[in-house]
Amino acid sequence: MSFTKTRDGTELFYKDWGARDAQPIVFHHGWPLSADDWDGQMMFFLDNGYRVIAHDRRGHGRSTQTWTGNEMDTYAADVAAVTDALDLQNAVHIGHSTGGGEVAHYVARAKPGRVSKAILIGAVPPIMVKSDKNPGGLPIEVFDGFRAALVANRAQFFLDVPTGPFYGYNRPGAKISQGVVENWWRQGMMGGAKAHYDCIKAFSETDFTEDLKSITVPTLVMHGDDDQIVPYADSAPLSVKLLKNGTLKTYEGLPHGLCTTHPEIVNPDLLAFIRS
Repeated sequence: MSFTKTRDGTELFYKDWGARDAQPIVFHHGWPLSADDWDGQMMFFLDNGYRVIAHDRRGHGRSTQTWTGNEMDTYAADVAAVTDALDLQNAVHIGHSTGGGEVAHYVARAKPGRVSKAILIGAVPPIMVKSDKNPGGLPIEVFDGFRAALVANRAQFFLDVPTGPFYGYNRPGAKISQGVVENWWRQGMMGGAKAHYDCIKAFSETDFTEDLKSITVPTLVMHGDDDQIVPYADSAPLSVKLLKNGTLKTYEGLPHGLCTTHPEIVNPDLLAFIRS
């Protein structure tokens, strides 16, 4: 297993598959998952000749179960530690949900030459929580509820989320994959409760407005309009307006976990953008 160590001693697990001279694609997972959530996309792009990399965010998966540093500034610094260790150049960074926020925060600060394109999928930017400046956001009570459920019974909470809104399995006529639900639970329970608790604040209250404004590389924003985790109207369209070189791709009726439920739609669109 491959790890890199950060300045504060955190060990970050990562996967790195493919020819070293191929263009790298770096995948950033959502909360509370791990690099394993990208296996379908990584296999697809590996088959198409790319080098694919995905890391477990600190406190998640196989990385150190940190009790500090579980916020976006450190997450972005951790990404930089991985990209520096692997000396990745001209990379495409793809982030889902919380990972989309991580991508925005990292790309806005990346060293010249490190990043060629960015893709945000069902991503949390510009900001999720409701405020006077963001009246369309979700009330803080929603995220307080997440925290309370995590503390009360994390194992049950991590079954309820994928069985219900994450993949749209609570919609009439939805065909539930028990394997997908259990894999979500497996990934979540690998991580640390304290890091997961802190990450709720990171993904819901971080304001990515200035990050989005400062990103100059071509950026694709993909979002299902039936996303019950990161509501469409207060995320994707607003992000595209802030980006200098952004493109919006909206998927009618698709859920938050669209990369897993509809890879036959998402993967070709990702490939087309990367090749464009």
